[in-house]
Amino acid sequence: MNGKSSSTFDPAAFLAHAGLGRKIIELKPKDTFFTQGNRADSVFYLQSGRAKLTVVSQSGKEATITLLSAGDFVGEESLAAVLGMRLSTATAVSTCSALKIGREEMIRVMHEEHAFSDLFLSFLLARSMRIQADLVDQLFNSSEKRLARILLLMAQFGKPGEPETLIPKISQETLAEMIGTTRSRVSFFMNRFRKLGFLEYKGRILVHKSLLNVILHDHCPMTGPSSRTFLTSRRFDQNRP
Repeated sequence: MNGKSSSTFDPAAFLAHAGLGRKIIELKPKDTFFTQGNRADSVFYLQSGRAKLTVVSQSGKEATITLLSAGDFVGEESLAAVLGMRLSTATAVSTCSALKIGREEMIRVMHEEHAFSDLFLSFLLARSMRIQADLVDQLFNSSEKRLARILLLMAQFGKPGEPETLIPKISQETLAEMIGTTRSRVSFFMNRFRKLGFLEYKGRILVHKSLLNVILHDHCPMTGPSSRTFLTSRRFDQNRP
């Protein structure tokens, strides 16, 4: 790698534009980036929109692993030493714009541009930590706490800036898959959160920061929040009393 390449390479510009070995694709809701079992020959960088990662068992049961947002990479398994098959399916939840980077180009830029490899490795580390946290959550927390954590993650509490993020429509079935419980339990907990003042229904779902108390404490006071965010949902309010 020469000094000029190192000093002039801009990871943000690389991920924003098409070029040799990479192209920008547009997806509508329910379009797939790739499907489980496909050849793993590219990595995707989500520029805008939301997507989800799912797996299907041999018996045909589908489970949602995680939700993806702008700034996430997906399909990194294609960088394995031996080119294999996709282990999951990535599907657009809302209209998405993504950069599709061929395997060879991804490997090249990681080897030649330290700024990019640092960015990508930071992402992989953050994802690894998230996966570990998800595992601990599944093993040790109640389904009510798992639901509260998922809602706060989707609302992006704890990230820089004001938490005023609109998330795409997501069904109670999908939430139930993500936390390992039934849709009826999700409906029960959502109504409980609303009655405790952690959520409000105003066409969209308004999540209060006080929902953090469900995770941090066994019980919590019904106090008003100092910050909040809107969550949209297709079906959260269908069972409201």
